[in-house]
Amino acid sequence: MKIAFIIPPHVELLDLAGPMQVFTEAKCSGLDVNLEFYSFQAKNVSTAGLPMGEVLDYKAASLEEGDFLFIPGMEYDYLNSPAFKAEVGFFDWVKETANKGVTICSVCNAAYILGEAGLLNHRECTTHWRRVKDLQDRFPLAKVIGDVLYVKQDNIYTSAGISAGIDLALSVLEDLKGAFFTHQIARGLVVYHRRSQKHKQESIYLDYRNHLNPQIHEVQDHLVANLAGDNSIETLASLVAMSPRNLSRVFKEKTGTTILEYLTQLRLERAKTLLNNPYYTVDYVALQCGFKTPRQLQKILKEQR
Repeated sequence: MKIAFIIPPHVELLDLAGPMQVFTEAKCSGLDVNLEFYSFQAKNVSTAGLPMGEVLDYKAASLEEGDFLFIPGMEYDYLNSPAFKAEVGFFDWVKETANKGVTICSVCNAAYILGEAGLLNHRECTTHWRRVKDLQDRFPLAKVIGDVLYVKQDNIYTSAGISAGIDLALSVLEDLKGAFFTHQIARGLVVYHRRSQKHKQESIYLDYRNHLNPQIHEVQDHLVANLAGDNSIETLASLVAMSPRNLSRVFKEKTGTTILEYLTQLRLERAKTLLNNPYYTVDYVALQCGFKTPRQLQKILKEQR
């Protein structure tokens, strides 16, 4: 089996390196796969300015059904340039490759390449949240979903921005080798929190943080790090030298949500992440996240569906 990477002009480094490292680690752990690299320009420079040596032309690739082709994202301005529009031969090649049964995986705005190839027509897909509307406008026959990490439909896989390419690569690996093997690879990469395509691009760890109050940030940091600990309003208030009543008022004023609602969302997000781990039982997850009983966790998860 081959997993090939196309290196486009102005490539985003993590879009390329993230998925590549997943399969490199997996290969070192026994995955029988050949990693290959191609481009549609002789030399490339990343968006960060890092130059790359010569890479084989994509026409030299010999991919068959069951192989995978990853296309990382690139500088957005390039996607609007005449040079990009002129790559008709490459777009046709991508379409022909997909028609042979090769699974095409785009990371971030590489979905535009799939769109130019006609592979997004009447298919669900995604891209970086900043480009969702633009992708939909440019390819009106596509069914662009803006609030997921990745979408897998038929043999066309698309993922959201930057680190979501790692999530897609781990998902592909799980399909190939199973959950236990993939969990070992994720741990080797120090990616402890496997995410599924049901996870949103927004993060509870970043949401409600667009304020400048240091005391509220401290409370939020404490809650993230102590989901199963003592999170009574009295304990939190003493942590930042505020009265319980004043803390409740200021927290709601600065974040737009209550402390309890915020804590519940943190616990739920953590639970969803831990439940991706095949070693963990619901009882263990509930305990780690601070839920009183496994039944309470199951009830909240059911209400979220």
